[in-house]
Amino acid sequence: MHLFPHLSQRILNTPLALHPQKAEVAVAALAERLGIARVVRADGSSIVAFDDDEEWSRPAREPQRGYDLVSGIAVIQVEGMLVQKTGTLRPYSGMTGYDGIRANYLTALADKQARAIVLDLNSGGGEVSGCFDLVDTIHATRGDKPVWAICGDHAYSAAYALASACDRVTVPRTGGTGSVGVITMLVDYSRAIAEAGLAVHFVHYGDRKALEGRQAYQGVKKDLLARLQADVDAMGDLFVETIARNRSLSVASVRAQQADHYLGAAGVAAGLADSVMAPDEAFAALLAQLGDA
Repeated sequence: MHLFPHLSQRILNTPLALHPQKAEVAVAALAERLGIARVVRADGSSIVAFDDDEEWSRPAREPQRGYDLVSGIAVIQVEGMLVQKTGTLRPYSGMTGYDGIRANYLTALADKQARAIVLDLNSGGGEVSGCFDLVDTIHATRGDKPVWAICGDHAYSAAYALASACDRVTVPRTGGTGSVGVITMLVDYSRAIAEAGLAVHFVHYGDRKALEGRQAYQGVKKDLLARLQADVDAMGDLFVETIARNRSLSVASVRAQQADHYLGAAGVAAGLADSVMAPDEAFAALLAQLGDA
């Protein structure tokens, strides 16, 4: 049985700035796909195996422009699960890489044809790794060009962190913002392994080497949970402080949200968004600001 390692390593045992419902969807998708594996070759082509008898390869996508220029506005798509690196400039296979967003953003800043930049957001969040460095890059370049975060639907957690760094955040009536928190999932396989009559033995150097992995197979102890909680708390504090800085809010007020998420106007009231607008209305408002009205 294949174990779908590429997806599992991005979801399990790693901190995520991800809306809880989106985390559940990701875990459910992983469970359904046990027995499916995707292997990426060194030349960029991929092999997808659905069972032992069916597999095929396909070449990597052809290089393409990373953003669209619409009336002189660079529109950068931010969709699906956010991950540190995909090696692509656009959303691909349900993921968007921080590497692609960064490349697009910096290119658009230098693009003389781009008078403004829009992050077109529809994401429940994703990995912590790589997120806050990109957020700081966007925040540090405020004022170079107008940068708007236009939520097509929702921008939660890591996606909201990116939105918060922009000059203006708009959200539709039925869209959402917030979920300023961090979550990590540690799966304990020990009972299932014991019931199957199996035992897993680790040979390692260093008492803390692969501690999470060892306890996942041999039984999770309270000291490991406490250690992981401390790590998550540290990342959560960084998240809260970053949002407070970006949105000119007090740290206490952001922390008091307790990673809640807000629909439409409630996000504006909480200070997380600036206005309730449909995406086309928000785009028209940006054009008007640029003098195209």
